[in-house]
Amino acid sequence: MKKSFKKSILALAVAMVSTVAFAQDARSIVDAALNIKKPAYNHSIIEMDLINKAGNIEEHRIIDELGRYNEKTDTSDVVMNFKVSNNKSNQGIKFLQMENKGKDDDKWIYMPSLKTTRRVNSSEGSKSFTGTDASYDDMSTRELDDDTHELLAEENKNGYDCWKIKSTPTAATVAKAQYQYRIQWIDKKTNVPVYAEMYDKKDGSLLKVLTVDSLENIQGYTITTSTTLKNVKSGHSTRIAAQKNPKSPNGYNIILDKPIPDNVFTQNYLNTAK
Repeated sequence: MKKSFKKSILALAVAMVSTVAFAQDARSIVDAALNIKKPAYNHSIIEMDLINKAGNIEEHRIIDELGRYNEKTDTSDVVMNFKVSNNKSNQGIKFLQMENKGKDDDKWIYMPSLKTTRRVNSSEGSKSFTGTDASYDDMSTRELDDDTHELLAEENKNGYDCWKIKSTPTAATVAKAQYQYRIQWIDKKTNVPVYAEMYDKKDGSLLKVLTVDSLENIQGYTITTSTTLKNVKSGHSTRIAAQKNPKSPNGYNIILDKPIPDNVFTQNYLNTAK
């Protein structure tokens, strides 16, 4: 009896250690995904398609996107200028997001119909970003410890050898979290999440699916050149792709590590584009 009891305790101890290691591995994997090598500057021309349930493109946009990354603060800023849209009310929209560590990102949007720039409040996080399937909160990256991370499996996803990880908001962040939990498939080779599922906070059902359609190595950086975000409940989807350019050395209208003036990342730029 004593021998059996001792063996059970040993088995329990091994199981506990294994669980801790498993959880730590998941956190480390997500940490690596958040810390992939990033260019200091990124200037890209983006083509965005809003696609209805029937699979038809209802709006086509061309967006001038400028980004910068500060390695010291580990923060990124981005500006989007909607240069072309077959929906004329959306042409000329400009959006600025400035990442903050430990608090909500700062977001501003310029609406040409109103000829004014306004701040996007954190209470608007669940609202659609300019009619896309992404919300304003989707535009921000969650901090590593905003969630607990569980390694569910190691499996192939769309041709990528992946870790399958479930990320669930912590007690401290659940109130502001947009989803009940997320499952992402992180490519072992590049540490890039190549597929993700987001589950509805209300009932736990699958709400959105993000698919990376193509990855490219450009100047030593792993760049996502095409993604599709689909709302599985409405059937609507948003496809975003870097504009191809056969005359460019990398095959795309993507310029990396060429400095972008600081004034671009300001509210004044949204108003004047200068």
